[in-house]
Amino acid sequence: MTLQAESVAPMLQTIEADLPAGTVLHLWLKAWGDGDEARLFVTVERRDVADPSTRRIEEFEFFEVTLGTGGRTVLAYDVTTTTLSIAYAFRPDTVLEEGIHVLHRDARTAPPQVPESYHFRPPFGWMNDPNGFGRFGGKAHLFYQHYPHDPRWNTMHWGHAVSQDFLRWTHLPIFLFPAAHLSEKDDGRGGAFSGSAIPIAGPEGEEIRIFYTEHVRDRQPEEQIQLSAVSRDGIVAGTSKIVLPLRPEGLNLTTDFRDPYVFKGPDGFWKMLLGSRDQMGGVVLLYETTDPQGADGWTFVGIVHREDRFGMTAAECPCMVPLGGKGDDPKTRWALIFGLLTSRDPATGRRNLTSVTVGRFDGRRFEPEFEQELDFGSDAYAFQAFVDGEEPVGMAWLANWTDFSKKEDFPTAMTLPRRVLLDGDAVLTPPIAAVESLRHTLIDDTALAAGEAVPLGNGAVEIVLDLAELGAAFDLAFDHPDVKLGVRLDDEGLAIVFDVGTGKTPPRYIAAGANPKELRIFLDAGSIEVFADNGRWTGTKRIPGFSAARSARLTGTVAAAKIWQLKL
Repeated sequence: MTLQAESVAPMLQTIEADLPAGTVLHLWLKAWGDGDEARLFVTVERRDVADPSTRRIEEFEFFEVTLGTGGRTVLAYDVTTTTLSIAYAFRPDTVLEEGIHVLHRDARTAPPQVPESYHFRPPFGWMNDPNGFGRFGGKAHLFYQHYPHDPRWNTMHWGHAVSQDFLRWTHLPIFLFPAAHLSEKDDGRGGAFSGSAIPIAGPEGEEIRIFYTEHVRDRQPEEQIQLSAVSRDGIVAGTSKIVLPLRPEGLNLTTDFRDPYVFKGPDGFWKMLLGSRDQMGGVVLLYETTDPQGADGWTFVGIVHREDRFGMTAAECPCMVPLGGKGDDPKTRWALIFGLLTSRDPATGRRNLTSVTVGRFDGRRFEPEFEQELDFGSDAYAFQAFVDGEEPVGMAWLANWTDFSKKEDFPTAMTLPRRVLLDGDAVLTPPIAAVESLRHTLIDDTALAAGEAVPLGNGAVEIVLDLAELGAAFDLAFDHPDVKLGVRLDDEGLAIVFDVGTGKTPPRYIAAGANPKELRIFLDAGSIEVFADNGRWTGTKRIPGFSAARSARLTGTVAAAKIWQLKL
């Protein structure tokens, strides 16, 4: 498949590509104004193939065109009447290996131009929570909250990508679309919200069953209900079916009833967690079914956990994974992870924290033993994990709702994929071993330790510090054009130094009392991630904009320091 740059006539925009027979085009159009008709003309070797049209002016309308023959394909439209948001092409029989080929995207929806960046970003538009993170058909699948037409939250779709190593991703067609009536206007009334995915047996092999919340603002009696759909090809979701139309009665729950996370319990049955809220704070609800397909028979078991710290409202995006053993082993402990929506830590000013509670789970009751914070940087939100082989792997949205407003748009990323481990009474979240494959060039192994300023090349780096002793103080400062940035360890603990220079006192991103011996610090365009002592303390912070840190300087004595240039 070869592409040619777009050419512009006085009133006509054309997009040309050599496409084989069987290629599927996904197109989104809308009219410029009242009375206009948006129309796109599709020809192959100068023969008319399709001319989708719409009179919509508020939101883009989706069209799918399949090419019966191959050859020079031209998409043409009148720019005075027609707006084309996105056009991409793919071959269904090879898309899992080749991915989609983006033919056109509006400049506003394009991802940032950071070619050396190693974090996952969508090919266009807005992204937030990971959904349905799992392995299906031998490939890791990442579904995610997605709005294709603007780098701002709006009517939710599910984007989709696959990978062999959780790092190098192939973009696939949009997997799940919102209900048609929600796509008529760009008013954010609702859509296909967060959820999860499980493998099920189908007549021709493994299939993917997804669960998600459909949210419709001001709908009665429920704004939020749970739906399920099956994908037989791993590319697109089939017809959705309601599985939970109502909140459980008698609990005085708010309308929050969302983010179904489905997993296999220790008793072998499918379990579903949902985030909600009652008059006292956030609650995590538990459902179960004996249906091996997970399609029907979901019954409410009870409130499995409650949290009311830091002024939180709803528990959001819950997930649960076994730690250090098989899920059906009674000795295995489980980690319950969820976001504390609208929470604020009064000691640090950080918002929207994420909690990890470890305890025993028999399939119906969860008995907590200890809890900790997932990430002291608090920008690893909506964390979702699944058991990949022998241990859980998770990923989060590399942002926080504190950064988002209706007036400010920004492209975001996912965190580095992380293992979820148990070490005594601590949960560790180190990066997966495959991140070492990102090491491209060793920049330095002497100058940083000697206190010299070390240039960071394109700014995509990993810094490894081996301290002289546990908790040895240091101050690592980065020269960044937009923010004051660094990593510091002192008597108070381990901190990400971060200040955008507004004159307001910024939150303190600190793991109080941390005394690590070894650190791995990952810098990329728009982010910093700190992993201390194999992820015993993990901190993630989004950096506004996509400028690179130019250099690093270390104050304090370390046993060794290395800096690697990273590259996908």
